[in-house]
Amino acid sequence: MPRSANRKAIYPGSFDPITNGHLDVLERASRLFDEVVIAVARDNQKSSLFTVDERVALIGDEIKRMRLKNVRAVPFKGLLVNFARKEHASAILRGLRAVSDFEFEFQMALMNRKLDPRVETLYLMPREELTYISSRIVKEIGRLGGDVGLFVPAAVAAALRAKLDLLRGDAP
Repeated sequence: MPRSANRKAIYPGSFDPITNGHLDVLERASRLFDEVVIAVARDNQKSSLFTVDERVALIGDEIKRMRLKNVRAVPFKGLLVNFARKEHASAILRGLRAVSDFEFEFQMALMNRKLDPRVETLYLMPREELTYISSRIVKEIGRLGGDVGLFVPAAVAAALRAKLDLLRGDAP
């Protein structure tokens, strides 16, 4: 990939659902790069609560709400480095919450570097008060009837409640 004036980064993940921690990383990344593409994994190893289209739509709504003009969300499948190459991105962004995240992320970064040495992996940590938030924990709190409003934006909390009510058969 030739070096260009446009610095583009890919922020990949399942985002099931997107959390305030994800959005914190995204907002800061939008200041560091000319363009940030949120790559929503279509075929991840996880059992997703929301469809990929629902996740892309929720993220798109938050991008608009936050007025991030240089950010877009798209679904992707396959190898991340191939997606980065197709998008002409020079960086992959990953969020790190704790030391326990690092081993897996380190292995993925080295593998991606081997597959395409022109794409760098960069790590951003969410603000300290957001480091404990994960999509998995948010979904579990929601499943158990807890208020997820402290961990995700209001629209995402409402979508999560509606999805869980539907799955429980409690939907109106």
